[in-house]
Amino acid sequence: MTESARRNRLADETSPYLLQHADNPVDWYPWGPEALDRAQHEGKPILLSIGYSACHWCHVMAHESFEDPGIAAVMNEHFINIKVDREERPDLDKIYQLAHQLLTDRPGGWPLTLFLTPDQTPFFGGTYFPADPRHGLPGFPDLLRRVAQAFREQGENIASQNSALRQALEQLARPPAADNLHADPMQAARGALAQRYDPQFGGFGRAPKFPQPVALSLLLRVYGRSNHGGSPDRDALHMVCNTLRRMALGGIYDQVGGGFARYATDQHWMIPHFEKMLYDNALLLSLYADAWHATGDGLFRRIALETAGWLQRDMQGENGGFYAALDADSEGEEGRYYVWQREEIESLLPAAERDLVVRRFGLDDPPNFEGAWHFHVHASFSELAKQLKRPREEVLGLWESARDKLRHRRAERVPPQRDDKIITAWNALAIAALARAGRVLGAPELVDAAERALSFIRETVWQDGRLAATFKDGRYGAAGFLDDYAFTLHACQELLQARWSDDVLRFAEALATVLEEHFQNAAHGGFHFTPDDHEALIQRPLPLMDDALPSGNGMTMLALNRLGHLDGDMTHIDAAERALSAAEGAVMRAPEAHCAVLLALDEMRNGLEQVVCRDPEADALQDAALRYFVPYRVVYRLPAQSPAPTGVAPAASGDTAAGPRAWLCTAGQCLPPVSDPNALAEQLASARRGG
Repeated sequence: MTESARRNRLADETSPYLLQHADNPVDWYPWGPEALDRAQHEGKPILLSIGYSACHWCHVMAHESFEDPGIAAVMNEHFINIKVDREERPDLDKIYQLAHQLLTDRPGGWPLTLFLTPDQTPFFGGTYFPADPRHGLPGFPDLLRRVAQAFREQGENIASQNSALRQALEQLARPPAADNLHADPMQAARGALAQRYDPQFGGFGRAPKFPQPVALSLLLRVYGRSNHGGSPDRDALHMVCNTLRRMALGGIYDQVGGGFARYATDQHWMIPHFEKMLYDNALLLSLYADAWHATGDGLFRRIALETAGWLQRDMQGENGGFYAALDADSEGEEGRYYVWQREEIESLLPAAERDLVVRRFGLDDPPNFEGAWHFHVHASFSELAKQLKRPREEVLGLWESARDKLRHRRAERVPPQRDDKIITAWNALAIAALARAGRVLGAPELVDAAERALSFIRETVWQDGRLAATFKDGRYGAAGFLDDYAFTLHACQELLQARWSDDVLRFAEALATVLEEHFQNAAHGGFHFTPDDHEALIQRPLPLMDDALPSGNGMTMLALNRLGHLDGDMTHIDAAERALSAAEGAVMRAPEAHCAVLLALDEMRNGLEQVVCRDPEADALQDAALRYFVPYRVVYRLPAQSPAPTGVAPAASGDTAAGPRAWLCTAGQCLPPVSDPNALAEQLASARRGG
C-alpha cells in the first residue's frame, strides 16, 4: 500500500493538529460540506472530535484509540468522523463546548468528543474516553457501539432532546434583559474575585490553577481607578502582585527560557501542564508590564522582558507573524524538554554557578517531577546574596551566565513540536502586548517586533477588506471571527500609542467598519462571534463572558469607544454603547465572569483620558502623561507632519504656536494646549479631581 493510500483526508490540511491524525486508520474528515452531506445522505451520526496540537490528553486519546485499527474500524462502521482544530474553528468549539455543558452539566475541555445527529445537533458526549474502562469511564469501543445502538433505536427521544437543546442554545445566544447595571459592577466583580482568591499562593481557587490574566487586569484597573480617586484599594493591588510574584517564581514560568505554561497542576504553581500558548504569554506580558508601571517592582519588569524575549526568539517567524503554541510533550513524554537531572547540571556548570543553581531551585530536595527536577524558585537573589556572601549584582551575573549555559544545553534536546500556524486573534494580542510593554518599559525593540507582526497581518492576512482567522503554508483558514477583528483593532490602538502611524489609524478604521457592518446585532446591540456571511451553524454566538481569552464583545466595546474618541466618529461610540446595553443583564448576573466588558464599562461610564502630543521634541510632555499608572488614559505622540486626528482636531486647528504641544481631552472636550510638562501634569491632576 502506498503512503498516500494509508493516509486519510486530513493529509490535505495545513493544521498541525489535523496532520497529527492524517495517518490514523480512522476515516477522518475535516469539517466541511463533504462530511456533512455524507452524514445527511447516509443517515449516519457524526462523531465530532475537537482538540489542538499542544493538547496532552488529545495525544493520549489518539495513541490509545484513534491509532488502534480495531477501534478505528468501529468508528468507521458506525459514524462519519470529523476532526476539528479548535484554534482554526473557534466558532465550532464555542458552540459545541456549550452544548456539551448543557448535555452533561459539566464543563468541557479537550479533547471534546461529541456525537451529532446528521443535522449537526449533539445528542451525547464527553471529553477524554480511555480505550479500556477505567476511573469510572467506559471503554471507548464499547461506548461507540452503545451510542450507535441508541441512535438507531431511540430516534424519537433523541429528536425531542435535540429540539430542547437547540432552543436552549438559541436562548443563550440572546443576552438576558436588564433595566440597569449594578450601582458598581466593578466592585461587585472585585468582591467575587476576592472570595475565590488564594491568599497563600495567589491566584484563584485550588488545583488545577490557571493564571486568569483578564481577572487580574480588572483588579489592577480597580486599583488604578481608586489610586487616582484618593482612596487606593491596596488589597486589590496585593491580589494582583502576590499572584504575579508566585507565578514568576513558580514552575508555571520557564525559569531557563522565559514564557509561561498554560496552567499549573497544583495549587503552588510548581508543576505545569507544559504546553506554552501564544495567547497566555501575550496577555501575561501586558499584565506584567502594567504591574511594573503600577509598582516599580523590578521582578515584574524582568519577567516581562524575558517573556517578550521568548516570544521573539522562539515564536516569531521570519515573516513577522507569531506561531500558535509549543507542545507539552517531546519524545513522547510530557515535560521531558524542560526537566533536569542533577548530574547534568553538575557536569555543565562551574562550581560557583552550580552552587547557585542548586540553592536557587532546591536541588538538594527530592526530585519534584517523575524522578527529575522542574525548576521553581526556592531562594530569591537577595537571599542568595546573603547565603553566598556575594553582592546581589554578582549573584545576578552568575545566574545569567548559568542560565545561558542551561538554555544552550536544553536547545540540544529534541524540542516540543511547534504549532506554526498563525492565528490572527492571538497575533493581535501579542502585538498589543509588545507595543504596550515596549512603551511602558522603554524597550523600542519590542515595538519593532510588534510593527513587524502588524505589517504581516495587514499585508498578508488582510485580503479584499477582510481578515482571515488563520494562515499557514500560503493557505488561509476560515474568514475572520469577532476576536480577530476586536483584538486587531485593540492592537492597532496600542501600537498607535507606542509609535504613531497614519496608515495604522486608517487600518483601525477599516476594521471597525467591518465589525459594525458584519458582526453587529442590529436589533439588540452587541456583536456576534461570526460574521453575517458565515456558514449557517446550529447557533450564532454572541459571547460576553471571558474564557481563556477576554470576551470579544468586551474588547470590541473598549476599542470602538477609544477609536471614536480619537477619530471623532460617533458611530463607533454608539455601537459600543449599544453593545454595553445588550450586556447589562449578563453582567448583573455574574460581574466577575465579564471582566473584559467591565474594562470597557469603566472607560465608557467613568471617563477616558486622551492625551495627544505633537512635535518630535515632545518627550517631556509624553513622559508627564505616562509618569503614573492610569489604566484609563491613552497617550498618542504624533509626528509634526501628521494631521491631528478628528477627535482632537477642533482644538488643534486654531493652534499655530511652534514647538511641542499637548492636548488633554476628556468627555469629548479638549482643554487648551500646553507646552510645559508641569502644566500638563496639573491639567491631568485637575481632571482626576473633577476640577
